[in-house]
Amino acid sequence: MRLSASDLKEINLLKYYRLVRRWACKTYDLKDADLELLIYLDCKELFTRNDFINGVYTYSWDKDRWERLRRNGWIDVFKERNRTSSKYAVYKVANKGRLLIKRIYRILLAEEDLPTSARSVFYNNKTYTDRVYNKAIDDMIKDKDR
Repeated sequence: MRLSASDLKEINLLKYYRLVRRWACKTYDLKDADLELLIYLDCKELFTRNDFINGVYTYSWDKDRWERLRRNGWIDVFKERNRTSSKYAVYKVANKGRLLIKRIYRILLAEEDLPTSARSVFYNNKTYTDRVYNKAIDDMIKDKDR
């Protein structure tokens, strides 16, 4: 099934994208560009280091991004490089990255709410900016119930 632009606008898929992205980045200690790059790479399913390099052209420069994402378990090796049959190593977004991306989609589609419990790193904070985001989360939840 192919959705038209008006269908996508009707479901308000991107209405709260900024808020959900901020929640994901703060909760999982990611940078905005890292999260968006993981979404891009997840769409490719399997990728090489060269695919990663091509994918980062539109993001701010961060020479440590590749190693940080690998070290923190966001990118896994799918197939190791060997000198006879595989010229390049092949990678994939790790399971925790795929689960986060699926959760983001569920929240954007209003199938799940952003966490508002006391344990939430994002919701119950004391700074002015955090209170503004808390209000936006409350509005998002109310909007879903309509």
